[in-house]
Amino acid sequence: MVPETRLPPLIVLLGPTAVGKTELSLNLCHQFGGEVICADSRQMYRHMDIGTAKPTPEEQQQAPHHLFDIRNPDEPISLAQYQQLAFTTIDDIHQRQRVPFLVG
Repeated sequence: MVPETRLPPLIVLLGPTAVGKTELSLNLCHQFGGEVICADSRQMYRHMDIGTAKPTPEEQQQAPHHLFDIRNPDEPISLAQYQQLAFTTIDDIHQRQRVPFLVG
């Protein structure tokens, strides 16, 4: 008999801008002890708040948020760079026995 292995959870919430992903992610973070990871290609950049529906400072205080505002607009990030940051962040959240919510 093969022993059951259980992977740690990773919840992914994807959809178009302004459909309620932030509100849903915050509700789920409160319910399941989660933390939000940015998966939006524009919300990673500083000074790009308007038009991206980036979580407000008040919303970001309701649950830990990661990978928002990590670059200036003139500092592009490659998929490989983002992947490394995301994997490291997910591992860190799992180490603290919390649930990562990848939102974008």
